[in-house]
Amino acid sequence: MPNQEFITVWVRDPRIKKEDSWHSYVDYEICVHTNSMCFTKKTSCVRRRYREFAWLRQRLQDNAVLISLPEFPSKNPFFSANNGQHVEQRRQGLQEFLEKVLKINILLSDSRLHLFLQTQLDPMEIEACASGQTEYTVADAVHRHATSTRRFPVEEA
Repeated sequence: MPNQEFITVWVRDPRIKKEDSWHSYVDYEICVHTNSMCFTKKTSCVRRRYREFAWLRQRLQDNAVLISLPEFPSKNPFFSANNGQHVEQRRQGLQEFLEKVLKINILLSDSRLHLFLQTQLDPMEIEACASGQTEYTVADAVHRHATSTRRFPVEEA
């Protein structure tokens, strides 16, 4: 019996980042481990903030209008990066969102999803790469990020 494909995603390690003396935000580490043929790299870790998750959800929705996307933790006007319960609830919501997204086969063909999960490109760079406006391909971007971050052992090609 052949091995069954799997995609495991973790959203973990929330960290408070200061933008300036008045503003801060929380970013989260997203780690992916998979044997799916859909992914260029089988293991990766990146850091993303809430607004980047919100951007991804909007782009996925724009690209797959007939699909109803999973629930997404709503923007809380009273969210405090210093409130551990707020941060943990958001982290759980973001993880559940990604777990459900990764079970929708049609979304696995969206290069924005792969760039979001496996590179540190910002949303504008992701858009440019996904629409062919960069000198590098999606696979190049993923490979470049994977070789610049050695959290996992080197994969054999």
